[in-house]
Amino acid sequence: MVRGSLKMNPVMRISRNMAIVRHEGDLALVNPIRLNSEGEARLNDLGKVRHLIRLGCFHGIDDPYYMDRYNPEFWCQAGGTTYPEPKIDHELTETTELPFPDAQLFCFRRTLQPESALLLNSGKGLLLTCDAIQHYGDYSNNNWFARMIMPLIGFPRTTVLGPFWMKLVTKENDSLKDEFERLLERQFDTLLSAHGTLLETGAHVAVTAAVERAYKNKVSQEATG
Repeated sequence: MVRGSLKMNPVMRISRNMAIVRHEGDLALVNPIRLNSEGEARLNDLGKVRHLIRLGCFHGIDDPYYMDRYNPEFWCQAGGTTYPEPKIDHELTETTELPFPDAQLFCFRRTLQPESALLLNSGKGLLLTCDAIQHYGDYSNNNWFARMIMPLIGFPRTTVLGPFWMKLVTKENDSLKDEFERLLERQFDTLLSAHGTLLETGAHVAVTAAVERAYKNKVSQEATG
């Protein structure tokens, strides 16, 4: 994994994470973030960048750089409107054969914009997500303003369903609770999201609790609204 950051506006910088999956010397970059020269040299030492995998529709700012630099194959769900480029080489679905073994893709089915999660089944299971599920063990790689405001805008130091993502992709009068419950039918113990920090163990329990909190709060808000 690689940890970095993204400047959201003149005063706020937030964390970003990229996962690197290596198989037989080929590298797949999941939730790609551009590296500095030192980081790129270390990446090159790991193997050849062959695949770029975009899990979330609101991510993609650094994809053109990697396409120009390495000419990898681009894997993405169809239908995203935020970053319509680059051209998709492999459309991601739950039946897509991935470029490495012992892995499976989960695709949200009723979102307004495409979003997926990638499960690596080795060990006790590693879940890679983009914006839908995030974990904050701390606020490292966020600047001082972000650290101060994150708890106030729905990102406390725990595992959460991305609140802004939920608002942007949930259809009116709909709920994605059953989608998250379908994801929880998979087994995993570790979580790495495109934002926040690595949750090394206990991820399935943490995500279960995050879903319960999110939809309990939503029901309470609707009851009092």
